[in-house]
Amino acid sequence: MRVLGLMSGTSADGVDLVLAEFSGSPPEVAHRVLDHREVAYPQDLRARVLRAMRQADTREIALLHHDLGRFYLEAALPFKGKAQLVALSGQTVWHEPPRATFQLGEPSHLALGLGVPVVYGFRSMDLAAGGQGAPLVAYPDLLLYGEAGKRKAVHNLGGISNLTYFRGKDPDSLLAFDTGPGICLFDEGVQTLGLPLEEAVDLAERATPDEEALAQWLRHPYFSLPPPKTTGREVWRLGNLSPLPQEAGALLRSLLELTARSILQAYRRFVGRVDRVLLAGGGARNRVLVGLLSQELPVEVMGNPKVREALAFALLGYLYAQGEVNVLGRATGGRNLRAGQVVYPG
Repeated sequence: MRVLGLMSGTSADGVDLVLAEFSGSPPEVAHRVLDHREVAYPQDLRARVLRAMRQADTREIALLHHDLGRFYLEAALPFKGKAQLVALSGQTVWHEPPRATFQLGEPSHLALGLGVPVVYGFRSMDLAAGGQGAPLVAYPDLLLYGEAGKRKAVHNLGGISNLTYFRGKDPDSLLAFDTGPGICLFDEGVQTLGLPLEEAVDLAERATPDEEALAQWLRHPYFSLPPPKTTGREVWRLGNLSPLPQEAGALLRSLLELTARSILQAYRRFVGRVDRVLLAGGGARNRVLVGLLSQELPVEVMGNPKVREALAFALLGYLYAQGEVNVLGRATGGRNLRAGQVVYPG
């Protein structure tokens, strides 16, 4: 089956689309990536998404929900006639487990525009079943990257940082959780300073972190919570950090150090030894962050770090279509279930 997966992450920078072909059933699911497309949000649409994460009113949310659906369709039109099914993550604008998780992007636009069923609502169903609504990609990670005799982790450096750890292909070894901030704080710092991204990375690379600020930030209670656990941009924003370094370079370097140190701390506390850590997500392109992580972890950046999550959602959709469990409770804190719902083209 050919499935088109669409993923919009907490970095809120656009959508990744992966067309993949799947066959078989767990524990042996074969896959082949046929195509990948990365489409950035237009500046005004991204501003609306970020506003929805903070203070948008009901009308703004309703209009954005459908405008995102139309944007997803426009991004997916090159795949029309190639996919038999679409799996849509939606854009998370609020994530407060166990009470709520909320994704925008009306799937009906995709279903009617592409003429195929669309599976969506993965997070909300897991939340209703007692889970955190994340990380949903843990089971796909195991099926896609599990390797006999290897202790591996797949680590996503999106807006929020999350990892999946497993031994071989054993689902009972699965451990998955959000470690804390990914690149959302650094991105917000770059935006606040009005710097081009590469200039900001260069500045952070040359700067010295503010150790006093870092020590205070690392006392955040989230870091000591045991898995399963998830978090979001509602928690990790500059306005919630104190003190903030005043010098631009020190601020940017400290934000990257916070991400790196909290990740390394998570591996020491909750994971232990790993043979290989596969890095994915937009943050895997940040050489400063990758360099900090490589000081303690055997990291390897995936060939295309933006493929992983969209591919994982495509697999979630495939498993749903096959009538298989696609979310494991040991990853989300809920129960094993076939998560999702479908809108048909009519």
